[in-house]
Amino acid sequence: MRVFLILVTLTCLADAQHQALMDYLERRLLAIEDRISLWHEQTNRYATELREFKQQMVAQIETLDKDKETLRTDLDSVGTRVDRVEREMDYLETQNGAQPCVDVDDKLVEQQVTVVKEKNKAKYAKATDCRDMISSIKAMKILKRVGGPKGMWTKDVGSNSGKVYIFNGTDEDTIYEFGSIRDFTISQGTSMAKTVKLPSPWRGSGHTVYNNHAYYVKEGKELRLIKYNLQNGSVADSAVFPVQDHVPVYSLTPETVIDLAADEEGLWAIYATKETERHISLAKMDANTLDIEQMWDTPCTRENAEAAFIICGTVYVVYNTALPSRSRVQCVFDVSDMVTNDDAPLVYFPKRYGSHSSLKYNPLEQLIYAWDDGYQILYKLAMKKKLEV
Repeated sequence: MRVFLILVTLTCLADAQHQALMDYLERRLLAIEDRISLWHEQTNRYATELREFKQQMVAQIETLDKDKETLRTDLDSVGTRVDRVEREMDYLETQNGAQPCVDVDDKLVEQQVTVVKEKNKAKYAKATDCRDMISSIKAMKILKRVGGPKGMWTKDVGSNSGKVYIFNGTDEDTIYEFGSIRDFTISQGTSMAKTVKLPSPWRGSGHTVYNNHAYYVKEGKELRLIKYNLQNGSVADSAVFPVQDHVPVYSLTPETVIDLAADEEGLWAIYATKETERHISLAKMDANTLDIEQMWDTPCTRENAEAAFIICGTVYVVYNTALPSRSRVQCVFDVSDMVTNDDAPLVYFPKRYGSHSSLKYNPLEQLIYAWDDGYQILYKLAMKKKLEV
């Protein structure tokens, strides 16, 4: 009996110990599970925070890249403006130069000026191989009437894009861009046009479009030439036109103080000043920097002049005549001295509506884009070669 009791007691002790061990192990497992759960939560939180931090860093890097490009553009613009200021200061210095400290032989100065002029003339003559000149008007086509009495329309003279640009009025800031002549012709007014808003209004009707840039005149305290990039919608450059006492270029288009034109040889500016009295002047310009390369005084008068156009460095000035509804090229000036008024043919523009406010030559098509009392007209030209004088 005693042995049985002892066995029972031992069995009970063993069961108690076993139960205690199981309880202990269960508590440990629960603690471990809690820690694992906590570790998972912390890991997920850290991973989420890391992803958010990465996204913030990527956004910050993109912003810094944009700021870097903006800063680079601003620095380039500042550099361009500094160059422009330096050129304008150089111009002012030439206008108000200091008196020399030593006496200079007048004959020597005259010889040096003559040499410079001859070098400039030779340099320009080498820069162009174009020898075309107008012979007659072959045909005339009236496309439509869009806009007011005065304005300008043209294609890009320096490219084959085919786009047509409408500058309506003499003091506006919106260009209408059509994809082609056909789009312009079939469009109801300007409904099919893309509008290009300029940062400032233009003055007159003497604008041009050359190599994806619009060149126009902004009038203020001084006349400033603006070069506007039509592709990215920004001002690529600007410069004060370094001539004082401007007067209208053409007496019949008094709003135009500078008539910009582009031909086979690049960019030109037709202008007039009080210094040259009744006559028109011409300047060859660098289309990239807007610097003036050479300047000429022409024998062409401003009186009764409507507009002008340039072909291969030859200026053709168109005047109103006593004949009903006709105008005529009455003065020609060639920078290479290969064409004179005596050599120039009699070129009459056919019957029209009023007075030309602009005439823009396109060398790729040998067409003149004319604005006549709100009508857009094309003149097809017959050409011939210049002869050596």
